[in-house]
Amino acid sequence: MNFTRRTAGAAALATALMPSLLGARERGGAAVLGKAAVTPMTLLDPELRDGAKLILAQPLPDPLDHAAIVAMRKAAPPPPEILPAPAPAVDFRMIPGSHGHPPVKVAVIGAGRKTELRPAVLHIHGGGFIVGRMADTIPASQQLAQEFDCIVVEVDYRLSPEARFPGPLEDCHAALAWVHENADDLGVDRARIAVKGESAGGGLAAMLALAARDRRSVPLCCQILIYPMLDDRTGSTRRVPDFIGTIGWNETGNVVGWSSLLGQPAGQTKVPAGAVPARMPNLEGLPRTFIGVGSLDLFVEEDMIYAQRLVQAGVPTELLVSPGAFHGFDFVVPDANVSRAFASAWKRTLRMAFARPAAA
Repeated sequence: MNFTRRTAGAAALATALMPSLLGARERGGAAVLGKAAVTPMTLLDPELRDGAKLILAQPLPDPLDHAAIVAMRKAAPPPPEILPAPAPAVDFRMIPGSHGHPPVKVAVIGAGRKTELRPAVLHIHGGGFIVGRMADTIPASQQLAQEFDCIVVEVDYRLSPEARFPGPLEDCHAALAWVHENADDLGVDRARIAVKGESAGGGLAAMLALAARDRRSVPLCCQILIYPMLDDRTGSTRRVPDFIGTIGWNETGNVVGWSSLLGQPAGQTKVPAGAVPARMPNLEGLPRTFIGVGSLDLFVEEDMIYAQRLVQAGVPTELLVSPGAFHGFDFVVPDANVSRAFASAWKRTLRMAFARPAAA
């Protein structure tokens, strides 16, 4: 796979948001299945190999403490420039936070045309709950708004450990409720509001769908969960094979991320209610769901289990496991065949959710 300047920049940003295993704890080498040694590099999709090497060349800070987290945020490359017209316009706003929480900054993309009601996506960025910025994903959301003729709202939720659960979730819920309450002014069809997120953003999207259901606040038509971070037990009390979770996000980062959000060590017997989607006892009544993850992603098992539970709860669910793909592969190498197929799959689910006529 030949890297363009755009691809290399995306890989550098992904490396900042999804650190590699290097510099963290040792994993004990290759796994052995039968007589053959299994390493992540032997299982990689060939088109993703250079992207994986680029990520692995930049080690994770050791230790990954609060000072290191702050340093990672400061060292992140400048966000990509907002796409100019004719791309959908971006309008930054401060909206009221949830009761007892501060105001929330959002970016409203593609609003203003009120001749007909259009669908909307609330997008939540990733970064392990500890890093990441709304600004990093605005250009991609502009493209999403243009391709689907929809309105996209990005939410600048507070990061952990400074803001612990439920702070980040409340920021996301405030943004979702604001879209629903102001649908007429935004030109949004209240019956066609979806949530989407990647990694920790996917985990927050899953939390948000559960909260919206339980609070009966906003009826969602769809949740698009891209390699979502769903279970605090992964990497703490539940280990993964040595060849999984070594490129991109890893066990060490996962333990730090979840511990930072929860305000307690990851993997404890009890967690705050609504904080960990994988631990929620009831998944009934959730909207149509897409879950996509790579076979080498740290989250592959927890995402497969969550999809199975959704199916068993009667939720229309599509699960895609992309062979030979690591965490964030579609962002690092967007032009790879496996990345294109991945994007086509989640877009198909979103189109089906948006296909019904707008509400009167």
